[in-house]
Amino acid sequence: MRNRASSFINITGLSVGMAVAILIGLWIWDELSFDKYHQHYDRIAQVMEKDTHNGTIHTGAAIPLPLDAEMRKTYGSDFRHIVISSWNDPHVLAAGDKKISYRGTFMGAEGPEMFTLNMLAGSRNGLKDISSMLISQSVATALFGNDDPMGKLVKLDNSASLKVTGVYEDLPGNTTLHDAAFIAPFDYYQASGDGRSLSDWSDNSLFMYVQVADNADMAKVSEKIKNIKLNRVGPGEARSKPAIFLQPMSKWHLYSAFKNGVNTGGAVQYVWLFGIIGMFVLLLACINFMNLSTARSEKRAKEVGIRKAIGSLRSQLISQFFCESLLIAILAFVLSLLLVWLILPFFNEVANKKMFILWANPIFWIMGAGFTLFTGLIAGSYPALYLSSFRPVKVLKGRFKAGRFAATPRKVLVVLQFTVSVILIIGTIIVFKQVQFGKNRPVGYSRDGLVNIETTNDDLHNQFNAVRTDLLKSGAIAEMAISSSSTTGVNYTRGDLDWKGKDPALMADFGNIGVTTGYGKTVGWQFIEGRDFSNQFLTDSSALILNEAAVKYMGLKNPVGEIVRVGKRELTVIGVIKDMVMASPYEPVKQAIFFIGRNHFDDIIIKINPNTSAHEALNKIAAVCKIYSPSVPFSYQFADDEYAKKFALEERVGKLADFFAILAIFSMASFMAEQRIKEIGVRKVLGASVFNLWRLLSKDFVVLVMISLLIAVPMAYYFMHQWLQNYQYRTDISWWVFAAAGAGALIITLLTVSFQAIKAAVANPVKSLRTE
Repeated sequence: MRNRASSFINITGLSVGMAVAILIGLWIWDELSFDKYHQHYDRIAQVMEKDTHNGTIHTGAAIPLPLDAEMRKTYGSDFRHIVISSWNDPHVLAAGDKKISYRGTFMGAEGPEMFTLNMLAGSRNGLKDISSMLISQSVATALFGNDDPMGKLVKLDNSASLKVTGVYEDLPGNTTLHDAAFIAPFDYYQASGDGRSLSDWSDNSLFMYVQVADNADMAKVSEKIKNIKLNRVGPGEARSKPAIFLQPMSKWHLYSAFKNGVNTGGAVQYVWLFGIIGMFVLLLACINFMNLSTARSEKRAKEVGIRKAIGSLRSQLISQFFCESLLIAILAFVLSLLLVWLILPFFNEVANKKMFILWANPIFWIMGAGFTLFTGLIAGSYPALYLSSFRPVKVLKGRFKAGRFAATPRKVLVVLQFTVSVILIIGTIIVFKQVQFGKNRPVGYSRDGLVNIETTNDDLHNQFNAVRTDLLKSGAIAEMAISSSSTTGVNYTRGDLDWKGKDPALMADFGNIGVTTGYGKTVGWQFIEGRDFSNQFLTDSSALILNEAAVKYMGLKNPVGEIVRVGKRELTVIGVIKDMVMASPYEPVKQAIFFIGRNHFDDIIIKINPNTSAHEALNKIAAVCKIYSPSVPFSYQFADDEYAKKFALEERVGKLADFFAILAIFSMASFMAEQRIKEIGVRKVLGASVFNLWRLLSKDFVVLVMISLLIAVPMAYYFMHQWLQNYQYRTDISWWVFAAAGAGALIITLLTVSFQAIKAAVANPVKSLRTE
């Protein structure tokens, strides 16, 4: 209470550091507990496949349907549950006059039991009836309000009506299946014609999950099933050496990245990264506390001298200072909880999470207590050992001097503090540069005013010409087309291509995109040679357009006019377009073929009339879609927004790093000039100017910043260079990044020190010298 300003700075500085550490701790807890909602977490795995193409091993989660029956027949005793599943796609659910679009999946009847869904009504066995479905609590509320949904009918995609046989608790956000709002029987999916051939081993279009038997070793079972597909495919597909393996649920989220068939990690790198940042930010707060305490050491020197003179032991003084530090740490912890409670909604938005403070979790409070004790001991260690070492005779005679090297430990701490902060600043700038590099990459088409409508039934496809005519008449659109993929993704690939001069050893792998004739005008793709599809040429039903990557991949010198065999069809190349960036903006564009499609249309792509406002155009589009597809709620995505989602992870990392860097810099708020106040007073009496005094005090800190830059720059370069290796299409690390970070650190230092220095320099020297 006697030193309110100092106490306020100490407590708030520590509380900010603690708040950051708690936020990062909650984020890490959420990441590490991913999928642990499921009771059989340790025994569940996803069945995945590795294939070798032209010397490179590709890993994917999609598997063929016959694998389900073969696994049950040959290896049934090794599994407690085997569950086949469709993709988690959007579907329209209707009950009465309510029609809502939700994502859901078609799953084998054992799925709800394997994933241990928390049933609020009905049972996990509800999918055994082919005309049944399980819905989440949120879907039940949206469709039926407060009425009991059990036994009621829900129309799925304006076709069959399925009976609700169970309601399950919404899955938490940190589960892989969190957005599965309903689960319907896989048998219904198969019977409705959406399924796949029971004997086609080449059609990888489904997912499979298993629960390994209690007495089985997952690694051994994974090895046992390795060749189950290889032994059953034809000679052509056997060339890719398909290998089946189990990916444990514990690795689905954190270890999802594969490179050349090897599990190289994934989100776990960010757990380590932010864990280290959290420790450093807390350490910075502790260092700041030490600096503030030792800077005020002369004020407490006489107190220590008197205590020692009347018999206090050094151990008692150490205990006293540790207790003071612990008291401040406890107050800071309480304040940090308030800060976390206030910041968490914003932090959740930045981190794309649904986290909350674990008030009822005893582990949280045990860790909080240990965390506070640790912080108190670390923060108080240097002041306690330093202050308790003063010799009373010298202190009380007024001849106390800290010694030539007494400030060295504090200078080391300041250097460490600046080093961590500069690394964070450099890291933030490079992450931002990488995101901008990806965003500025030429995409090969125009996203302006481009809208994608993902369809759930064939209403709009079957009446495409009428829909297009009405929309053109309304003035809402410039053009529209149908495609088997959106402009921001490739849904289908194929390898059964052959062409003149093809290397017999080459295993083809192309993006496979069926479109209608207006596709090119709609997306504004750019031709290098040849022409676009046209209704004026009946032969275009057997025409092909290649992207640049495909021409290079096929080794064609004069591609236009070449004949390419695709499956059993012979197609003629009529044009070559610039590469369209449809998948990751950080990866090379995949070789792709475009042709006039006959079926498997998933998306309607619309170019809004540039002379009409987007709001007005969308209202007109919605009205027309309602006429031709009254059962489906109108939903759309702007291509710009969908493309922006591809940068979500990197932007989130950048925002989090930025967030922590700002707080780390904030924790360096004050460097006290307490030890030199009398020196400043004497210099003022002898005629020193404010500028000379500012230069004197600033010089030491500028030297420390320069030392920290010499340490931080090579460390930041190494870490960020390693991070950028994750991207094939990546920015360079420019010299100006380090210059900007260094300049920023110097400016922050000068502003911070200037405030304290000028405050001391303009003070009345009589006050600081009156005790002499």
